[in-house]
Amino acid sequence: MTTKIPDDDFFQQQMKGVKPIKVEEKVELVKSSLDKSTAEKRRKAATEELAKDKNFLSGEYIEPVDPLAVLEFKRDGVQNGVYRNLRLGKYQIDARLDLHHMTIDQARGAVFQFIKDCMTHDIRCALVTHGKGEGRNLPAQLKSCLNHWLPQFDQVLAFHSAQKHHGWVGATYVLLKKSEKKKLETWELHNKK
Repeated sequence: MTTKIPDDDFFQQQMKGVKPIKVEEKVELVKSSLDKSTAEKRRKAATEELAKDKNFLSGEYIEPVDPLAVLEFKRDGVQNGVYRNLRLGKYQIDARLDLHHMTIDQARGAVFQFIKDCMTHDIRCALVTHGKGEGRNLPAQLKSCLNHWLPQFDQVLAFHSAQKHHGWVGATYVLLKKSEKKKLETWELHNKK
């Protein structure tokens, strides 16, 4: 008859005389010699870069637009009557953005923040003034950029160059999606009985 050794005892018996393998360090780690102010500046710069990356508006090649061209865009599902009223400037303009004297990068940030703010404050119709850019070496740069950027927003349903009294081809009406709150208000208004 054989006696069974408990598992723990058996393991200890088998491991008798085993020594751990010594592993040499392949990389020598050096503690950072940065002072607190330098580290804080680097952290702040990295945070600002991360915030800037949230702006999804592309800076890739932008198709140039003629200074006197009419900008127009309408998503599928936008009713023709709604688009016609936008085109004719019949909607109340609740917010305005002026891009004059801005660089393209400044305008990119301003447009991104403007649309975000409009959605936060339930703005339905906005006016962006960009100018025609006539008589310049690179004409209609901001206008071309706006024409490229606005369709990238899911919140933008349509846009069209403004009427003469609002800036004509140097400005653009922007129609934005209704917030859930505004949709409910409209539904309640039309379904009161």
